Amino acid sequence: MDYGRLAIDRQLEKFREIVTRNELVSEVLARAAEPALPGWYLTAGCLCQTVWNVVTGRPPAEGIKDYDLFYFDDSDLSWDAENAVIEEGVRRFGDLPATVEIRNEARVHLWYEDRFGVPCAPYPSTEAAIDSFPSTTPCLGIRLVGEEWRVYAPHGFSDLFDLVVRPNPGHAPRSSYEAKARRWQEQWPELTVLPWPG
Repeated sequence: MDYGRLAIDRQLEKFREIVTRNELVSEVLARAAEPALPGWYLTAGCLCQTVWNVVTGRPPAEGIKDYDLFYFDDSDLSWDAENAVIEEGVRRFGDLPATVEIRNEARVHLWYEDRFGVPCAPYPSTEAAIDSFPSTTPCLGIRLVGEEWRVYAPHGFSDLFDLVVRPNPGHAPRSSYEAKARRWQEQWPELTVLPWPG
């Protein structure tokens, strides 16, 4: 079925149905809801790759190396404060058969240029950090508030269901997009990777 042509409310239902087929997504969400880090989301590759796996007939968790857990705390921008959260995450998630990568998005501008070669303005929120991904396709975030799902999907779900990788110029560098796209297409050759605009 062409999920990308469904009405947006049905796409949201289908997205939730598909990503919860990956038991690790559900488990990380449940465990992450307990400490309720400020502005937290489970985000990025673990979500879009789960959908790609299911849509292409693969096991839901196949090939997913890590599960990105973002939060936003600008009250203390020290590495020590972030590292304390990361270490608590090791205790909370360490028994799972995948790595849960926890990062304070309020601190990204402090290390981004050293890693990627271009400066990054401070993010005002976790949502702004998600908006800056090299590709629009994995710009997704989910969290639990009680039993309720909160979903952030600024670009919707059509590209995700249609296996389209779309660049997000103006945020991350072109090299990051192209490196990720190559890696993804090696694992999911069904993907259509759109070129970075000239």
